[in-house]
Order: sequence, then C-alpha cells, then structure tokens
Amino acid sequence: MSAQQETGTATAHRVVILGAGYAGMAAAVQLAARVKGCEEVRVTVVNAQERFTERMRLHMTATGQPLAELSVPELLEGTGARFVRGWVTAVDADAKTVRIDDDRVLPYDTLVYGLGGVTDTSAVPGAEDHAYTLSSAQDAELLADRLAGLRSGTVVVAGSGLTGVESAAEIAERHPRLSVVLLGGQEPGAAMNPKARAYVQAALDRLGVRVRAGAEVVKVLPGAVELADGESIETDAVLWTGGTRVSPLAAAAGLAVDERGRVVTDAALRSVSHPEVYAIGDAAAIRQGYGVMHGTCQGGMPTGVHAALSIDRMLRGRQPKPFRFGYYHTPVSLGRGDAVVQFTRPDDSPRRFCLVGRMAVRYKETVTASPWPTYGRMKKMPASGAFWPRGGRFTRARGTK
Repeated sequence: MSAQQETGTATAHRVVILGAGYAGMAAAVQLAARVKGCEEVRVTVVNAQERFTERMRLHMTATGQPLAELSVPELLEGTGARFVRGWVTAVDADAKTVRIDDDRVLPYDTLVYGLGGVTDTSAVPGAEDHAYTLSSAQDAELLADRLAGLRSGTVVVAGSGLTGVESAAEIAERHPRLSVVLLGGQEPGAAMNPKARAYVQAALDRLGVRVRAGAEVVKVLPGAVELADGESIETDAVLWTGGTRVSPLAAAAGLAVDERGRVVTDAALRSVSHPEVYAIGDAAAIRQGYGVMHGTCQGGMPTGVHAALSIDRMLRGRQPKPFRFGYYHTPVSLGRGDAVVQFTRPDDSPRRFCLVGRMAVRYKETVTASPWPTYGRMKKMPASGAFWPRGGRFTRARGTK
C-alpha cells in the first residue's frame, strides 16, 4: 500500500496516532481540530476496536453494570481525522511504518505512540492462565459472567492498590453472597493521609472485605492462590490487579525504552532516540522534577494534548515547549454510594485535605465522566483542552524560574 493510497495525497504530512485510550484520544482530537481543513496534514487514528474503553469504570463492568457505548469513529466525525480499526503488530522506526493485523502497512512522518499498559500477569506462575484482569472491557465482562454464576464462594482480589480497592469494594457491594478477600503487600490506601486511609479501611470493613496486607501471592491455581508464607487460600475466582506492563512493540522497534519497556522521552515528549515519535500516557517514561510520571487518566490526557500542541508547533516551523504536569488528586470509589478523594501535592504526595462520603462520590463521578465531554469541547474549541496543573516548583527545571 503506497503512501499516496493511504493519505490521498503524496505530499501531506502523515501523523499516525496509535491507541485511542484517554491519552490517544486527547492527542487525536486536539491535533485534528487544530489542523482541520489543512490539506497538508493528514491525521490517522489506529485502535483495536471502535468502542472507547472507560478504564476508570472497568470495575463496574466487572460487576455487570451496563456502561454507555462510546464510539471513537463517531467522536472523530467532522474533525478530518481518519479511523483505522486493527491491532498494531509491528512498528518499523527506521522505515517509518506501522504494520496492522500483519497484513496492512501504514506509513507515517510523525508517530504518536499511545499503546497503553495492561495488567501484568507474567511475574507470578498461573496468573496468566487462571486469573481475571481488567485490561479491557472484554476481560471485565468475563469476570462479570463468572461472578454472576456464583451463588456463593470466595473471590480473591490480588493487589491492594487503588484498582484492587475499587474492585474489591464493588464486588462486595454488588455480590454480598460472595466472600471477598483483598491481598496485597501494603495496606489499602497506603499513599493517602491517615484520615483517608482509615476511611478506606472502614469502608472495606463495612462491605465485609477481608484485607490481608503484607501478603504475597506466589502462585495462582485453578481453585486457589498460594502465598509466600506457605498458606493456600481456596477461591472461586481471582482478579489480578498487581501491576501493569506495556506493549513490547516499542522496544522491538528499536526505540529507547526504560526498564519497564516505556518509551523514554525528552522534555517535549519526543522519543530520545527517534524524535519523529512522540510517546504519551502509560506508554511513555516522562520525567518531571519529582521523578517519572505514573499512569493515570489525569496525567495521560495532558500528555496527549501536549503532543498534539508540539506537533502543531513543529508543522508551523516552531519549536515545541517542555511538558510539565503536577498531580492534584486521587479519587477512589468504594462502591456506588461511597468514595474518598485524596488531594495531593504536584509530586503526588498526600495533602491534609480529603473528601469522603457522598461529596466524594459526586466528585469522583464528575472526574470519571469528564473525558468524553472534554473531547467534544476540544473539537469545537481546541484551546479548552490545554489547561492543566503545571506543578510549579515541583516540575520546574533547574536554573529556571
């Protein structure tokens, strides 16, 4: 397939965006809106499915709660961006091509790499074969079917991070006939202030979730999990939430990656080894003054917008600006009627202030529901997406004010 066939013109600058998650959609909508009507630029979005995955709601999908059908092609209508459905199977950074479904080749001049992370089930024997994950809506639906078929029994949630906490609370609330065990190396809410942490524990107690902090799963069996201390816990379903991994495609393409396989970027979010490649969201190792960013929607969407702004500046013959981002909150649902919101400093350390209860529920729902209408606003007003906390002194490079 020739470049002219793919773009409709042999001279257009071809921007290909891989992944239509929170970060990829932000990049696609922002860039397409800014270059709309410009025949010299063609934007193509590649994603494995047409439906947008609300990752922040997958614990709801896993308990059988219906969610809205959000269509990526429908959102892109009117922007001039083209949608290509398919699995990315290879990236050739030297030839500047992307292979899709092993039978299509898509050339690019600028690539936005936004293939985010999935649950890491590779570190513990049996997890890949016997545990459920929340890596996709389809994975979550498999767990929902399993839980719906259980009249009684035990569900083990392996991983006491925020995804594990939300999932354990949701399962316990929606399936009170089941016994839910939350296992993890740290106590739930360990990164929160004492008040918020205590509130999380009290909510889990109220829902009947048995918490086992300091527990390490070393093996997952068809009907049990084995712990490092030799104990075995019988279970009817295991949900694995212990860590994430990224696609190996970036490393295989020869892009410079960190120890976790994330693309190492410069200050403008360009690959340090291939500057025509921008990396965003969970796929990128983005260093700020406080360290390397961790994957969240609140940070992912700004990376997508900034990549789009950088590409737009580059196309106009200007230099991109450095990316700066500071965290500001950690909202955690505790079932449908309870939540906690821990406000943070830009480096993600907890502040003294937090919200709990119904007010936190409303705050959490506002945050969770915000991405889709935000994309819609960016279609009409691109500048509306270019505002986020820059982090002040926490992200400022040395020697600058």
